[in-house]
Amino acid sequence: MQKKERFENFVAYFTENQPEAETELNYSNPFELLVAVILSAQCTDKRINAVTPALFEKFPTAELLAVSHFDEVFPLIRSVSYPNNKSKHLIGMAKMLVEDFNSEIPADIKELQKLPGVGRKTANVIASVIYHQPAMAVDTHVFRVSKRLGLVAQNAKTPLEVEKQLVKYIPEDYIARAHHWLILHGRYVCLARTPKCEECNITHFCRYFEKNLAKVSKK
Repeated sequence: MQKKERFENFVAYFTENQPEAETELNYSNPFELLVAVILSAQCTDKRINAVTPALFEKFPTAELLAVSHFDEVFPLIRSVSYPNNKSKHLIGMAKMLVEDFNSEIPADIKELQKLPGVGRKTANVIASVIYHQPAMAVDTHVFRVSKRLGLVAQNAKTPLEVEKQLVKYIPEDYIARAHHWLILHGRYVCLARTPKCEECNITHFCRYFEKNLAKVSKK
């Protein structure tokens, strides 16, 4: 199957079966989403959703978080991955947001990446979810699933390479949703160690299934 056909099948299936895909992080405004995405690096959304209510209650605004201290933030996020660095990043992010951006979350991806704790993936999430830009955030799920499906080259070695290949072929109107399609499929079906191919509804255009399991299933 040609790459173009895989992309067409991918968009067609998820448009029909998961048209309203969105982030599983809980938030009520752009500031809360930015905090949650920073915390979610190398951590599950379930864990982040468990710690953010208390964090948002104590620091509901960038102004309050900007004048906080490490010893106030750290206990609230102790259970997430890398809490030391993330505590410092959150405080630094809030300070820069207040001082340099008038407490407004920037829409520009390059501007977003100036904030402590914000890499390209996080910036793309904010740009796509808050500002509805055609930005493709590549996390471990997107990286893995896009390769398995055959949407990107197997020799794509970095998230940026994967991002560029995905946005090249996915129609602009679908890019933001496609990010969530790939994440959710990777989180619940196309698992890293044991993909649930027997439960998967898109094996008909999956390169991994085609190469590894299609012949076995025909026996």
